[in-house]
Amino acid sequence: MSGDIINLRRARKAKQKAAAAATAAENRAIFGKSKDERALAAKSEQLKQRRLDGHRLSRSKAPTPDDAGR
Repeated sequence: MSGDIINLRRARKAKQKAAAAATAAENRAIFGKSKDERALAAKSEQLKQRRLDGHRLSRSKAPTPDDAGR
């Protein structure tokens, strides 16, 4: 048995740390927008909505399904 002697506690902790780092990387990819990026996206969405509302033909109430046949 000529192998290196390893500390099992350290090996277990290193494995857990690597797993936690992998999970953190996945979460950063999914949820990793900064506050500035979220604010910019919200402002862009508001601008897009205002432009869309500005191009409506009528500013009255939204049509209902009953109005579709008329």
